[in-house]
Amino acid sequence: MYRIFLKRFLDVVFSFLFISIFLLPMLIIGILVKIDSKGPALFKQQRLGKDGKVFSMYKFRSMQLNAEHTGSGVYSGKGDSRVTRVGRILRATSLDELPQFFNILLGDMSFIGPRPPLTYHPWPLEKYSAEQRRMFEVRPGITGWAQVNGRKGVEWNKRIQLNVWYVDHRSFLLDVKILFMTVFKVLSNADNVNTDATAGNPNEEKEESGVK
Repeated sequence: MYRIFLKRFLDVVFSFLFISIFLLPMLIIGILVKIDSKGPALFKQQRLGKDGKVFSMYKFRSMQLNAEHTGSGVYSGKGDSRVTRVGRILRATSLDELPQFFNILLGDMSFIGPRPPLTYHPWPLEKYSAEQRRMFEVRPGITGWAQVNGRKGVEWNKRIQLNVWYVDHRSFLLDVKILFMTVFKVLSNADNVNTDATAGNPNEEKEESGVK
């Protein structure tokens, strides 16, 4: 019941509720992003969603325009000078993720699920093993089991294993547990910086700045 109907029902209800509550703060954040640096307030990335289908995931822009063509390339680590002043705050508080409420309402994402990987990274869809592709049996989430068990400090094969584990064990109680663990992670800002072991393959941190 929860997997088939209730989870999606709750996603729709709470995404609509949060959009209504956070609409004004999101507008203010968008204005601050525009004032702080040149470029659009939002950017989108092509990600792999349920059943491996490609969708556009939205975030508030936290880096300078065309940042992927300057400095250390497309990846962002601790102390990256390309991250804007407002962007540092957005990343530290995870407020850059707020536009994904719209992705949830549209059915591209869920509140809880595997984080959606880029279409080509860590590797293209056809390069995933049959077992690894099982992570695409559910809608991707804003947060998930891998995010509360290491987040950006976990290398990709382990992240995918954690995602597949979630697919097999997902339930209402597990989602509530992940939700509370996520709140703790955000408040403590734990595991929110790419380590040397994962800096070459971060999912969340690659930002195609300036894509409208």
